[in-house]
Amino acid sequence: MYPVKENLHKVLSQLPEGVRLVAISKYHPNEYIEAAYEEGQRIFGESHEQELKQKHATLPSDIEWHFIGHLQTNKVKYIAPYISMIEAVDSLKLLREIDKQAAKNGRTIKVLLELHIAEEETKYGLSLDSCRQLLEDGEWRQLEHVQICGLMMMASNVDDEQQIRSEMMLAAGFFDEVKQKYFAEDDAFCERSWGMSHDFPIACECGSTMVRIGTTIFGPRIY
Repeated sequence: MYPVKENLHKVLSQLPEGVRLVAISKYHPNEYIEAAYEEGQRIFGESHEQELKQKHATLPSDIEWHFIGHLQTNKVKYIAPYISMIEAVDSLKLLREIDKQAAKNGRTIKVLLELHIAEEETKYGLSLDSCRQLLEDGEWRQLEHVQICGLMMMASNVDDEQQIRSEMMLAAGFFDEVKQKYFAEDDAFCERSWGMSHDFPIACECGSTMVRIGTTIFGPRIY
């Protein structure tokens, strides 16, 4: 079996205090997740509703599942009964649907607003201005079954550490701006989710509170 446990501990040993690991388990088999679970890992990230459904049904019930991919509004109802956090909310429409489905399940679902800062067109997310606009419009305050807990972003997939660092620092500065303006009294708004396998050490220096790491722990994805 792939050395999941050794890899997990190697990653955890590099994380400073206050930075939590979201182990990205999409396309990896249950036994890899179980191996990490046995070592105390509890937060796992998935991005496909059907794969997540299967894993949720067959793995320990105290796992905190984070949905980390682009989420279509018509898929929200399937994960609403059990999802711990939806990390990539990129529109008011999606926020409304999460609120609606959470209400049906008698739950409040934690979410992060996804920022599009990287230069790649393929990435989803809100521009800084559209995120400001969404918060300024204020409809989110009426949604009683979603809790906005912070921001999420992906840096450009490049070798240039300077570029990665500047994008993450831009996100960190933006977090401070919206925290002060909209969430100053809200302790729950505290998460900064950036950093993946190739750039998490930089993310830790740039204010990240959650890193999303898959390949470094679980190896190449098994499709």
